[in-house]
Amino acid sequence: MNEPTDRDHPATQPFDPEQAPLAAAAEAAPPAAPPASVRAAPASAEVPAAGPSLAGLEALLREASGAFLRERRSERRWRLVFRLAWFGLVLAVVWALFTQRSGHPSAPTGPHTALVEVRGEIAADTEANAELLVSSIRTAFEDEGARAVVLRINSPGGSPVQAGIVNDEIRRLKALHKKKVYAVVEETCASGAYYIAVAADEIYVDKASIVGSIGVLMDGFGFTGLMEKLGVERRLLTAGENKGMLDPFSPPDARQTALAKGMLDQIHQQFIAVVREGRGSRLKETPETFSGLFWNGEEAVRLGLADHLGNLDYVAREVVKAEEVIDYTPQENVAERLAKRFGASIGEGAVRTLRSLAPIR
Repeated sequence: MNEPTDRDHPATQPFDPEQAPLAAAAEAAPPAAPPASVRAAPASAEVPAAGPSLAGLEALLREASGAFLRERRSERRWRLVFRLAWFGLVLAVVWALFTQRSGHPSAPTGPHTALVEVRGEIAADTEANAELLVSSIRTAFEDEGARAVVLRINSPGGSPVQAGIVNDEIRRLKALHKKKVYAVVEETCASGAYYIAVAADEIYVDKASIVGSIGVLMDGFGFTGLMEKLGVERRLLTAGENKGMLDPFSPPDARQTALAKGMLDQIHQQFIAVVREGRGSRLKETPETFSGLFWNGEEAVRLGLADHLGNLDYVAREVVKAEEVIDYTPQENVAERLAKRFGASIGEGAVRTLRSLAPIR
């Protein structure tokens, strides 16, 4: 083990008379000032913060709160706009529901040709239904300015009941008001549409129009073979032996089929009688006239099913002698257009199909 020496302890160093004055002066002198680079900053100077300044934070908060308020105001404005739009839509629908559908003129008119359109299928729930057509035709007859009434037809037919109602009313109004009625055929005037047309005094067609189909049909489907393959059993309970007549899920019954055909023959004879009454001696009957066949316009004129070739403008100008044409056809109201736009018509079509599997037309 090494022993400490006098060199390790200053107190034991030998006294040097020459170094004593220097040591005393060093102890008495004030400490030296640090360099300017490390000299302390004045007490009044602010120490810069490590993050954003307080002013910057306040500006950021003001900007964020302003953007939030603007967004809230915009949201309230849009909400108000949408509420007003829905309110306006509801008012329009309510107004339309209580407004009569009509294309009738609202003021007295001068001499003109009154027009009523017969378009599409003739049925109780279509635009070409007896209620609307009769209302329009009646108004046209009652207008003193109407020199004659023109039915412009483009229809494949439909319900014999609806067509019969219109035919009867046209003949009644002709006798009451002593005005002529002309039928002008565009593309098609078949079956129930022709039933209506024969009430006119004259029928005008295009040479390529389709005219005729004087007959009656009842259509449907039979699923018994398919049900047997699928192992499906039909369980039909009725009170009345013919209550399930023509059920598409049951085998055909010969007696019931004969009854249905007899009913169709009766309606067919009613149709034939109306055609003969309306066309009179102009009709050139052949074995095919009432067979359900149809012909083009040129052949229809030759067979006496129509009278002349011509269109609406020709009839108004050359026959009625009143070139101005005023349309009395009923128009859809706003509510119906909106309902169809949102698919209500598709639903109605499905319901019609399910309710009536064997319509007569």
